[in-house]
Amino acid sequence: MKFSEIAGHNETIRALRSIVDAGKIPHAIMLSGISGIGKFRLARALAQYIHCQNHVNGDSCGVCPSCKQHQNLNNPDIHFIYPVIKRDGILISKDLADCWKEMMTEWSYMPPEKWNEIIQAGNSRPAIYVTESEDIIARASLSAYQENFKIFLMWLPEKMRPEAANKLLKIIEEPYDDTIFILVSNDDSKVLPTIFSRTQRFHLLPLSSDDISRHLAENRGIPGTIASAASRIAEGSMGRAEEITCHPEELMQFSELFKETMRMAYGLKAKRLKELSETMAAMGREKLLRFIAYCGRMVRENFIYNLKMPQIVMMTPDEENFSTRFSPFIHEGNVEKLSDDISKAAYDIERNANAKIVMFDLMLLISQSVRTPKPSRLPI
Repeated sequence: MKFSEIAGHNETIRALRSIVDAGKIPHAIMLSGISGIGKFRLARALAQYIHCQNHVNGDSCGVCPSCKQHQNLNNPDIHFIYPVIKRDGILISKDLADCWKEMMTEWSYMPPEKWNEIIQAGNSRPAIYVTESEDIIARASLSAYQENFKIFLMWLPEKMRPEAANKLLKIIEEPYDDTIFILVSNDDSKVLPTIFSRTQRFHLLPLSSDDISRHLAENRGIPGTIASAASRIAEGSMGRAEEITCHPEELMQFSELFKETMRMAYGLKAKRLKELSETMAAMGREKLLRFIAYCGRMVRENFIYNLKMPQIVMMTPDEENFSTRFSPFIHEGNVEKLSDDISKAAYDIERNANAKIVMFDLMLLISQSVRTPKPSRLPI
């Protein structure tokens, strides 16, 4: 992976390049930002640049032995750390090395739900355990095989169990001279503060719609109109845009389910709402969380739709067609409560609450909100 292969993030690339060129590489770097914006790709490009034997125009050369090994995912001095499910003898990252190579090869923007699918996590929640920390400490104590530095690239440090994070504190604060940690976080607020404070942080912003649509067209072969539509609703996440274009049936399913839910909620069709909540619960936790996030986005977009500013509306043509009739029911009198209720449902599902109960309760709360009259404006 080279810097030239990274979409966007030009300022961060310049900053990272300069610290390597100056020989002032921090012992621990954290790249943070929302999921799917290329943080992990940038981390890989940084690692390759550090190991490259012949920089060319501010980038790794791509042809030296070190670069070739990075591109083939077999450089012995880069160690990937990522969340796993403890089962069937799986204890640490390298026990899932083949799955990890599939993830990096097929889904380089690293959507977490895709990793859960590849490792067949089901309703289990992948984590980084203390056994991983013990393995990291053991590997860090060894000399680099061939490079000047050995690099530990950790994906989702927020998934570290507290005991795992605590065990790594000392080595992250005072690593061996030839050791660098690069941490890639989707939510750095959930990283143990004592780990967070020991890193030099670079926060990456969401990608522009132009960057996303260009990547989809040039690298995924997606037709321009579809790429443009996906980029509008991906909210700056290339990973989300790739998921939408590769699996449009899920977006279609979510759209139809959202429409029926809102119609039944407004009509107080309790029996049908209960059936819909059971359908939602049967999705499984990860897909259900994606649907709840979709509902939150649609509530927000329908509220924005009322502002009559089409340039900031992020919807597909089909969604926008529904909004011409539905958006008047989302207004300043109910949008905040709707958003809060949807967020609370996601919070409860994340913590393994009974999905049928949570979703039926959400259906009833939505029924109350969408029937709330729009407040009349007082004369100024």
